[in-house]
Amino acid sequence: MSDPAPISPFARTPEPPYHAVIFTSLRREGDDGYADMAKRMMALALAQPGCLGAESARDPRGFGLTVAYFATEADIAAWRDHAEHRLAQELGRAKWYAHYEVRIARVERVYSGPEKL
Repeated sequence: MSDPAPISPFARTPEPPYHAVIFTSLRREGDDGYADMAKRMMALALAQPGCLGAESARDPRGFGLTVAYFATEADIAAWRDHAEHRLAQELGRAKWYAHYEVRIARVERVYSGPEKL
């Protein structure tokens, strides 16, 4: 029996235009519940109306990058204001992040290569 195809770390998004929320962060030392919350927030974000997918990575020094794709700016605002997400934001400011930045962008063009995953 062959191994199943690997799951792609790339979000499968539709043709543009759509929007991206780019969250970059630098973690403080220690987990203090972060890993569980990060996993919960990713699942919750992907379940939100208008969320098209997300990609996330963190390096060993604690620098992370998460990009979540949404159909509309209203979908982004709804995610920003989600009660459970608001709690995670507060905890992030209070104990998990030394610094973070959020950028909102409109995706106009997409291309990839060399192979389609």
